[in-house]
Amino acid sequence: MTRTTVAALQLGSLPSGKADTLDLILSYEAPIIEAGATLVVLPEAVLGGYPKGETFGTRLGFRLPEGREAFAAYFANAIDVPGAETEALEGLSARTGATLVVGIIEREGSSLYCSAVFFDPAKGLIGKHRKLMPTGTERLIWGQGDGSTLTTIDAQAGTAGAAICWENHMPLLRTAMYAKGVEVWCAPTVDERDIWQASMRHIAHEGRCFVVSACQVQPSPAALGIDVPDWDDDRPLIRGGSLIVGPLGNVLAGPLRDQAGLLTAEVDTAQLIQARYDFDVVGHYSRPDVFALTIDERPKPGTRFVTEDPGQGT
Repeated sequence: MTRTTVAALQLGSLPSGKADTLDLILSYEAPIIEAGATLVVLPEAVLGGYPKGETFGTRLGFRLPEGREAFAAYFANAIDVPGAETEALEGLSARTGATLVVGIIEREGSSLYCSAVFFDPAKGLIGKHRKLMPTGTERLIWGQGDGSTLTTIDAQAGTAGAAICWENHMPLLRTAMYAKGVEVWCAPTVDERDIWQASMRHIAHEGRCFVVSACQVQPSPAALGIDVPDWDDDRPLIRGGSLIVGPLGNVLAGPLRDQAGLLTAEVDTAQLIQARYDFDVVGHYSRPDVFALTIDERPKPGTRFVTEDPGQGT
């Protein structure tokens, strides 16, 4: 079968922390089953949180003690991969029969990464993608991923891959993912702006693929009882805007705004060959005699222990 239902689960991290947020995600088990969704994409940093407006006490040239405390609290709310939270999500995937693509804040050692993790109903946790380039002051709190997690997976809905928030604006990353044969492009984000809708439609049209974008939705600072400098107290921090787009850039569902919910659409990967008839971005339209892209997929750890002298023979 080439026809399946895909979904974007729009919700937000809860101020009370990752345990309650995980419970919120798990509460959508019945709606996912009822919708018959075979692939569900969740927003960027939904488990672990996106602390919009937080400065972490940083000024150019120095950092305040309270910022270190804020980072320690944020670190404590991040998740391990694998860990208790990924085990719970494996269970949700198995019970619903849906592949899950979940935006998380991942901790490894003493560093944090903005990641997307992939769950298969039969195999459990099958991969992850770490955001290659945190945007703006996100670089204060998140490390950079490397080419080893440009992950694609085989899902019932088709070959799926993920790009997180403004990674979607990186032309060379998009080209790499197109070359991997992505049929369902997953875009976890916190970008609520109208221009994001244009970007999602452009990627679908450029890559001739289906796009599922899931955005967080967050209440106003007044509703949360917090102060966010230079932000209207009554304006929602994140309005949502999740949507699903077809391979010619046509919006199939959404955008969903100002509320949580499961947004669904039927997709048919048999349409992709038709869509690529006149434009195959990494095929007949690519001009390899003029342009070439090299992608380094080797892991780049910060330390490497060498235990043998490569110059010694036997």
